[in-house]
Amino acid sequence: MVMVGGRLGRPMGYGLLAGAGLLAFYLGVLTLAQGWAHAVRQLNADRWFIAAIVAGFATQIGLFTHLRGMRARVTAGGLAAGAGTSGAAMVACCAHHLTDVLPILGLSGAAVFLADFRIPLLWLGILMNLGGIAYLLYRIGHRRRMMCH
Repeated sequence: MVMVGGRLGRPMGYGLLAGAGLLAFYLGVLTLAQGWAHAVRQLNADRWFIAAIVAGFATQIGLFTHLRGMRARVTAGGLAAGAGTSGAAMVACCAHHLTDVLPILGLSGAAVFLADFRIPLLWLGILMNLGGIAYLLYRIGHRRRMMCH
């Protein structure tokens, strides 16, 4: 990212805060479901997936903040794309842990599906983040081109 008005710190700060929040959410869900020790073990087991998803989410928030700082009008579609990719990443990140409670709720089929497709869901979260980042970079480039004219 290039500084706009010397304000690079704000997007980075929001991005880091968002990434920390997502990681706290992940650990919180796991801790509530099966305890702190399990949360730490699961984080260690999925560390590369979780790191990629958290980094992607933090990057999206940073880019979005940067774009808003450029006084860009982000269309409703842009907002939906950013929110959708982040939401999908969070769901993919933690959805397989719903298998702990879904059988209790009578949703055994959903529990089996989520357990069987845990890794593809994590990959989906990463791909959705990459899509959101690509979209935001496109919008920033477009805005810069408009500012030059």
